[in-house]
Amino acid sequence: MDITLVSVHWLYLVFIVLIIGFMIRRLDTTVLCITGIFLLGLLATGDLPHSVSGVFGSFIYAIKELLGTILIISIIVGLSRVLTRSGVNETMIAPFAKMIRSPGLAYWVIGILMMVISWFFWPSPAVALIGAVLLPVAVRAGLPALGVAMAMNLFGHGIALSGDFIIQGAPKLTADAAGIPVGDVVAASVPLVLVMGAVTTAVSFWYMRRDMKSGALTMGTGLKADVAAVSSPDASGNSGGGSPASLPPGLRLFFAILVPVLFALDVVLMFTMNLQGGDATALVGGTALLLMLLISMTAHRKKGLAEATAYMTDGFLFGFRIFGPVIPIAAFFYLGDSAFFELFGKVLPEGSHGIVNDLGSALASAVPLNPAVGAATLTTVGAITGLDGSGFSGISLAGSIANLFAASIGHGIATLTALGQIAAIWVGGGTLIPWALIPAAAICGVDPFELARRNVKPVVIGLVATTIFAMFLL
Repeated sequence: MDITLVSVHWLYLVFIVLIIGFMIRRLDTTVLCITGIFLLGLLATGDLPHSVSGVFGSFIYAIKELLGTILIISIIVGLSRVLTRSGVNETMIAPFAKMIRSPGLAYWVIGILMMVISWFFWPSPAVALIGAVLLPVAVRAGLPALGVAMAMNLFGHGIALSGDFIIQGAPKLTADAAGIPVGDVVAASVPLVLVMGAVTTAVSFWYMRRDMKSGALTMGTGLKADVAAVSSPDASGNSGGGSPASLPPGLRLFFAILVPVLFALDVVLMFTMNLQGGDATALVGGTALLLMLLISMTAHRKKGLAEATAYMTDGFLFGFRIFGPVIPIAAFFYLGDSAFFELFGKVLPEGSHGIVNDLGSALASAVPLNPAVGAATLTTVGAITGLDGSGFSGISLAGSIANLFAASIGHGIATLTALGQIAAIWVGGGTLIPWALIPAAAICGVDPFELARRNVKPVVIGLVATTIFAMFLL
């Protein structure tokens, strides 16, 4: 095998370690990621112009992958601002404010609702639905916006997505790779998801309450200045500039009822029409856009046309501003999967399924086989394959390795498969990789990197506990 091509994998691994180190030390990673993309291209192709253009191409690839998320976030932010400025938000959240009276209650109620909706429609549309309605309620109950993002993130992109009991997209991929029925993976994942979810959310809640009491976590922690107005309007109720918006009490009540009713109708349509993932997100986004336009036109009257465009533009400016620091790091990590082949051609060794999957396979082949080591290895492989930020791209590899390990151990294929799936999705599906958890961070107006740092300890503790628990099931 060409030593240069093997060096590509080592160089990628070195930059992963450097990027993680930079994040922990709160250093900007943009220049580091761009340098990594350039050096990987240069090492793989030996062609300077190709390497230079590969940097730009990787940005385009990342933007294409993230565009749907950017759009839904932009539209929801625009809707949130018109709801706040028109006073509809105040009327809409009043009933919820009476029920959610404490930060702890807000954390668990939002988390559980997020989990349930995500089971049926996956987390992206659930973030939009929950964030648009309950973020202001939680903030008024004393839960910092960062705590709201943590709850939505851990319960939705963590618990719900890693089990995927209803849609079964994840267990279908891992089950096919492992050569076992989907039902076996789902059944085996139930106790593991329960342990992982319980440990992670409880630890996260404990850290959050501790930091709130000590003052390390306040209402302003992690907030981005340019989006703080989404959930924290000034005393006049004006959160976004432009002409004042006013609605009589009757119209405020009408729109306060219309908004949740239409979103609830979206949920019904998702269920009856079997809309999932991107289709479900598109339905929520279209509904939010039409609501934003309707309320803008009604509240601003003669200036409605201009103000409706201004709200929409403001949302798009926010969306691309919040993603600016994330695109370079996303571009680098996407090179670990299919983006590398698209940008630099078939230059990896024959049979390669991408840098990240190759690294996972190499790790699996280098360890001794017994139940304890098998469980630890599947968790590690799953976590490594999740580094590309999708969570799903590497779970087939986890299923294949589980098959090999179970053949040597003599049993436990379903448990090993489920464990690899859970590790991959918790890491890459949206709780640790900054660009994967942007939906929750952006809707709440907090820094995605700060949210990732807050999640690290709870998720790592949860993975360790779940791995130990799985050892006893093998």
